[in-house]
Amino acid sequence: SGLSTGQRMVTVQKGPLYRVRGSHVTLWCKVSGYQGPSEQNFQWSIYLPSAPEREVQIVSTVDPSFPYAIYTQRVRSRGIYVERVQGDAVLLHITELQDRDAGEYECHTPNTDERYFGSYSAKTTLLVIADTLSASMVPRVLTRAEGEAVELICEVSKSTIQHTHLSVGWYRLQGAGESHAEEVLTISKDFVLRPGSSYTQRFLMGDVRLNKVGNTTYKLFIGGVEPSDQGQLYCEAAEWIEDPDETWKDISRKQTGRTSLVVMSQGRDLSVDIAAAESSLSEGDTLQLICTVGAEKSSIRHFQVLWFLNGMEVARVDPHGVLIWEEEHEERAKLGQLRAFKQSNAVYFLTIYEVRLEDNGTYHCSVSEVKTPGDFHSIQTNLSLSIQVNVKPVGYHMHLSVSTSTPEVMAGDALILLCEVRGVTSPVSVQWWHLPPQDLGHRVPVAAMEQDGTLNLGSAYQDGGIRGNLRLERASSNTFTLVIPNTLDEGDGGQYGCQVTEWSQGQSWTKEGETTVMVTSMAGLGLHVTLRSRIATVTYGQSFELICQVSANYTLDEVPVSVRWLYQPSPPTGHNLELVRVFPGGTMAWGTAQPHLQGKAQLMKAYNSFRLRIHNAAAADQGTYQCEVEVWRRNTLPLGQAAATVMSNAVGIKVVLPESKLQVAAQESSVEIAGGADTAIECRIVFAQNNSHFAVTWYLLPPHPANATPLQIIRASYRSVLEYGAEFSSPAQQSRFLSLRVSSNVFWLRILSANPRDQGRYYCVVEEWLWLVDNWYKLGERASGRTTLEFQLPGEQHELQLEKTNLSISAREGEEVTLHCLLHGAQLPTTHLSATWFREKESGYIRPLLTLHRDGAIEYPGDSLAGRLHLRRPAAGDFSLTLHEVEKDDAGLYHCQVQEWQQQSEGKKWALQALAHSGYTQLTTIPAESTVLSRICSSPPLLNFILYLPLVLILLLALAVFCWYFKSRK
Repeated sequence: SGLSTGQRMVTVQKGPLYRVRGSHVTLWCKVSGYQGPSEQNFQWSIYLPSAPEREVQIVSTVDPSFPYAIYTQRVRSRGIYVERVQGDAVLLHITELQDRDAGEYECHTPNTDERYFGSYSAKTTLLVIADTLSASMVPRVLTRAEGEAVELICEVSKSTIQHTHLSVGWYRLQGAGESHAEEVLTISKDFVLRPGSSYTQRFLMGDVRLNKVGNTTYKLFIGGVEPSDQGQLYCEAAEWIEDPDETWKDISRKQTGRTSLVVMSQGRDLSVDIAAAESSLSEGDTLQLICTVGAEKSSIRHFQVLWFLNGMEVARVDPHGVLIWEEEHEERAKLGQLRAFKQSNAVYFLTIYEVRLEDNGTYHCSVSEVKTPGDFHSIQTNLSLSIQVNVKPVGYHMHLSVSTSTPEVMAGDALILLCEVRGVTSPVSVQWWHLPPQDLGHRVPVAAMEQDGTLNLGSAYQDGGIRGNLRLERASSNTFTLVIPNTLDEGDGGQYGCQVTEWSQGQSWTKEGETTVMVTSMAGLGLHVTLRSRIATVTYGQSFELICQVSANYTLDEVPVSVRWLYQPSPPTGHNLELVRVFPGGTMAWGTAQPHLQGKAQLMKAYNSFRLRIHNAAAADQGTYQCEVEVWRRNTLPLGQAAATVMSNAVGIKVVLPESKLQVAAQESSVEIAGGADTAIECRIVFAQNNSHFAVTWYLLPPHPANATPLQIIRASYRSVLEYGAEFSSPAQQSRFLSLRVSSNVFWLRILSANPRDQGRYYCVVEEWLWLVDNWYKLGERASGRTTLEFQLPGEQHELQLEKTNLSISAREGEEVTLHCLLHGAQLPTTHLSATWFREKESGYIRPLLTLHRDGAIEYPGDSLAGRLHLRRPAAGDFSLTLHEVEKDDAGLYHCQVQEWQQQSEGKKWALQALAHSGYTQLTTIPAESTVLSRICSSPPLLNFILYLPLVLILLLALAVFCWYFKSRK
């Protein structure tokens, strides 16, 4: 009630509701828990399926200007209205449901509360379905004696997709003009038989039955007719559907034609009945009257029948069947407009073709019986019965409905207008006019169709190059369609009217109706474009999708739209590159910026969005993307200039490599070998992807100094291409250091004839490579643990007596210098010696310069000094090194290492017996001219200047004394 202080709650009839086209529909809405007056106001709106987010206002109980233009006419004519059931409850009425009435309806109550609290609106869905119900029964005139049986058959069918039930019943009208029908017997929607009150007892006794004898056939059986059964019988079928609130609603009803039943009473010798096939007519229709005589043994009796109109005789049929017209009707009878005849001794017809207004009135059928023909003095009985016939002027029954299937269109769209006329029997002419929104007082003729189908266009519509070729067609016997192919702008909106004129016998009757359309120009589109992607970072080989979302006051299906996909590489090149353009007809034009996309890109169009899906992402796909949407006026193809163009925001896509799962054994280990032996260092892959390839690089960390830089030994690429480091590039080194793959996950560094120079810590670096889309890519790398290689000398060994004295010497650039390495003591005859010279730079890096092998061969690991190094052996045990043409970069710390080798037996390998390091020699290089003074003195001009310097100084001193004396005298 109005005094309630609870939470406001608006409720509406629960949906979805299915209702048939053309039916009268109601939707209820009520409010509770409100404050303020007890009479609340209601406003109804609809959200159409074509624009589910846009509210279209229909009708309000408080604001007459509330309806949108497309509903204004229907609200004014009460085709749509609101019925107030009580102060806080209403019914929305739609008197003739149309297809465009389908949608989501919202009932809103304006606030009358002190504060907003609760719900102020509620929604329900109304769906419009076709009316498929049909009911038919052949109209007849049946004469039965009292007590005889009668059967009537009614055909009922439906083809509704939804689950519905049928009810079928028979009804009786007692007289021709009777409006109240009495129920005979009905089978309800729940399949229950329900008799009318006058037939209950006879139904219970089985004298009145209703049976379904087929899928569509229903039979009414009356076992013994009574005089009270006389009248007009018809069948009515109803189709029912269960609403979501579990109540059943009849969504369609159909009535059949009527059958006249005449019952001859056993207690009365003569009866008369009169009936009309249709008693409400328009000018030009046909009136047929039937007079039925009920009598026992009527075939051997003699009757005279007289027809009267408004008490004046029209015609008579004597007992012999001779027809006699009254004089004033003879002319129409000769013209075939009047006809009367005797079908049998019991049935008589009067037919008037093309009825006129003067045919209006009450018709009587009077029956007289004579004993013998011609002996009218022997009349035994005279009965009569009357019927009222109404003849309306031409056009009286005309009903006009004007509508449009395009109530809201964009400029360039077509307008489709429908003019449906019912209740006409004569030729009609049609005229269409337009009332522009800016000039509501001036009707502009659009098109006209004469009675014979001749078309005439208004002057503003004759040029087909402006709005296209207008079409005015008669789509069916009662429907006229006007199509304007191409609207120009908002001026083509407003009201369109249809005027229909029916012509008959020189008379005419005119009716008109109108409908409203709204034309929106491209300036009012509200176009906005947003680009988004569900993921901004994708992995090589994965797919990503870009969604170009368009928001506007229409759907993309309503107007021609093209989209252009743009791309900016990473890093940027300065301007956007066109990937592809999709035209309104679906034609695609690929750009040259990314030609590889054509084979792996997928273009899609959904509701108000475009999508670009790129499969197998690669590095070339990384960058910034945009979409550009162009909207065109419809019906203006081929395309010229777009009516509106909008660019989206930019979306960046980053393409990254898959995460590497590579694991390499990291345990530290050591290997001890005897000099001259072969050995192998292992590199084991613990885990990697199945389809990965590997590149392996081997490194050596020398034992000295502690922070020594790793030396690259050899690299085997993922394609098995070998590359040696600078310190191992000599043929001798390459022949001793080999990289081998011994299984799918194990690699070896093979060292042949190892010598003490090979000591140090070895490790491998494994790179994981994978083929992705278009190339090989490095996913990551891992280093192994260190393996220390040490030499093991024999248990019984003698010490080599190598000179351990540390020296510091200098040498002038361009001269030569000798670095000493002297072995003292006697050498066993079965042993051979080898020696290696090393140089340590200021960086701490120790580099081998030269190796003298036990067989006398000399190896230069680096070729840069090979031409300036000379190893002299003036005596056994002297491994001194001479460096010719000393250069500045030769400075450093030098030492030698001497190894003693012995062959165990004939044909066996040589084994290392002993080794020793010499003392260190620090070499300092001196420039060719060691002092500045020597350079000065070696220059003759400077030398002469020095010789005369004392004399110059004496002269300058004398000049100074003279100047001082001269100033003091002043």
